[in-house]
Amino acid sequence: MEEPRRLGGRYELGSVLGRGGMAEVYLGQDTRLGRTVAVKTLRVDLARDPSFQARFRREAQSAASLNHPAIVAVYDTGEDYVDGVSIPYIVMEYVDGSTLRELLHSGRKLLPERTLEMTVGILQALEYSHRAGIVHRDIKPANVMLTRTGQVKVMDFGIARAMGDSGMTMTQTAAVIGTAQYLSPEQAKGEQVDARSDLYSTGCLLYELLTVRPPFVGDSPVAVAYQHVREEPQPPSNFDPEITPEMDAIVLKALVKDPDYRYQSADEMRADIEACLDGQPVAAAAAMGMGMGMAGAPAYGGGYGGYPPEDQPTTALRQADPAGQTSMLPPINADDGGYGYDDRPDRRRGGGQKKSNTSTILLVLAGILVLVGAIFIGVSLFQDKDGPRKVPVPNLVGQTMQGATGLATNAEVKVQESGTERCDQPKGAICRQIPVADGTATMDLNGTVQVFLSEGAPLFEVPDVVEQSQERAEESLKSKGFKVKVEQEESNEDPGSVLRQNPDGGTKAEKNSEVTITVAKQKQKTVPPVVGNQLAQAEQQLKELGFVVVTEYVDNDQPKDQVLAQTPDGNATAAEGAEVKLRVSKGPQQPQTQPVPPITGMTLDVARATLAAMGYQLGNVDGPDRGDAKVTEQDVPPGTQGQPNQAINVKTEKPEGGGFFG
Repeated sequence: MEEPRRLGGRYELGSVLGRGGMAEVYLGQDTRLGRTVAVKTLRVDLARDPSFQARFRREAQSAASLNHPAIVAVYDTGEDYVDGVSIPYIVMEYVDGSTLRELLHSGRKLLPERTLEMTVGILQALEYSHRAGIVHRDIKPANVMLTRTGQVKVMDFGIARAMGDSGMTMTQTAAVIGTAQYLSPEQAKGEQVDARSDLYSTGCLLYELLTVRPPFVGDSPVAVAYQHVREEPQPPSNFDPEITPEMDAIVLKALVKDPDYRYQSADEMRADIEACLDGQPVAAAAAMGMGMGMAGAPAYGGGYGGYPPEDQPTTALRQADPAGQTSMLPPINADDGGYGYDDRPDRRRGGGQKKSNTSTILLVLAGILVLVGAIFIGVSLFQDKDGPRKVPVPNLVGQTMQGATGLATNAEVKVQESGTERCDQPKGAICRQIPVADGTATMDLNGTVQVFLSEGAPLFEVPDVVEQSQERAEESLKSKGFKVKVEQEESNEDPGSVLRQNPDGGTKAEKNSEVTITVAKQKQKTVPPVVGNQLAQAEQQLKELGFVVVTEYVDNDQPKDQVLAQTPDGNATAAEGAEVKLRVSKGPQQPQTQPVPPITGMTLDVARATLAAMGYQLGNVDGPDRGDAKVTEQDVPPGTQGQPNQAINVKTEKPEGGGFFG
């Protein structure tokens, strides 16, 4: 078996967690500390490029200087050598979760409030890094992780730079570095960037989380970058009626083109979001001029095809000017393929010659003629002589009336409830509409869409499962599309059989609705407490109540046959006929003794010592009790197995040859 690759003598590399444009991330094991880590290494094919080496090391330095719960921690850095080429690596905290990009790709729709809560976590991380003087410069869904506990983690400071760094203009070898979908206007133009650039990118990310689409999409990174510089985004509520005006205001303020009118700090933007979540007034709503700001937003064009919006990598947008100077993207020229370049000399910085007075007059006259023509065209378009203006029919099926009203308002039509019916939509949602929205149908401006609300799912007959076994009843109900709730009830009927059901068999109920079945179980009785009783008494008490007694003898110092424990416990309930287990004492263990020795014919002193040596004692003495008196009889026959310390009674007589005084 091949040995795992080891870096720095301690980090064993496992499976690949992800690959990017510059690096690969592996699941690793720190063999010294015994913890799971993530190890990021520069791609081997890029390792010979000094600029990538420098960028990779800069990421390590930037992230290592930041210690915050919302930023992926860096534990260690080092270098490995492959074929003599230095491969730098970064050892990072392993985050068990997924990126916001994966969350967006999963198709799951987040509640607007949850989206705002996640954005608060991102802003806390940026607030900390900005205080440390570091701008991230590449905030996007792929660089934000969400742990299984819901915590936000910002990662990948690969193009982060210190504020005030001479490289803080985004122009690097005549390239703009960043991810097109989330570039700030100043990044797209190659101008100086600061913390407010991160807030614009965060606004793009919040926009996409709310609407499941970025604010700008296009056929190429350059086309998207042009929109960041020149075009205004639609309010997010145009795509989701649940988004409130306050949320619109927060997003649109973050996406202001001029950084001076944008949020000035992560803390300011976070305060507005927290106020919105708490139902408090939002500062951005007043600053943005909600009425004009919403109405003045331009209509959003197509563009879902072509370049996949979520998957655009961090990109270097090459500038056309070989000198690499910073310049704004010019307005779109109809003849340049839609990429936004205008090659007319008089439009370039410093281009064009000074016009003569005659030329100026001619241009002014031409402008007036164009303006007059535009007015006539506008009047003709909006006159009613050719009938009302047509608008696309909005798709309202599946929406609530509140949501449908918002979508209808955005589509410049009205909505009217025309009845109710049963369908597969949830109760209160719209089943169908007239006219139907098929993607191509149109209707009159301010026309009415008739909608029919759902009374709930279609009704199906509930099968009769009374008297069936629980298993069969559940199978029968589930096969018809019902959910089953089981309740038990004491009964004399067969245990496990269905006593009744709700709703009754033969009635109708919605598919996926719940049917409750009541299942019979044996009647329960209270188990009497018998601990401390003698076994015979306990058995009699339990058997009279219908319980089956199971006895287990155990060694114990309690008197023999005394009940020590019971299962179930006393006063618990159990079915009639259930087993009750009793643990019963074997009684104290008796020490081993020797048979009673023969002591007749011995003197009293010798007899006493002999008995003591065998575990007995001398009892009553019938006769002389002098030590030299002779034992003539013992009450326990020799060889009998007596009790420990048992007293042996004896008879004695005077010793032979006693003196005058006997």
